[in-house]
Amino acid sequence: MLQPLGDRVLIELIEEKEQVVGGLVLSSQAKEQPQEGIVIALADGKVNNQQYDMPLCVGDKVLFEKFAGTAVKDNGKDYLMIHMSDIMAVIKD
Repeated sequence: MLQPLGDRVLIELIEEKEQVVGGLVLSSQAKEQPQEGIVIALADGKVNNQQYDMPLCVGDKVLFEKFAGTAVKDNGKDYLMIHMSDIMAVIKD
């Protein structure tokens, strides 16, 4: 498992369900990147020898900036590594 460093967060993307409108199905390439995900791992929050609070927990469902982060693959699964500042909200169900 990847362990984020600094102020980074490892996110598992939540794929949107395929929708059919008027009998047409968009290809996966035409879909936008998801903006919601589940927190898989958190860094310790230490940046430039200063400790920052990480207001998230593993398992939180979050909303993040549209073009944030770097796509990474680990053990055949796709993840997104993003900075804490790119997370806009925790989604409460």
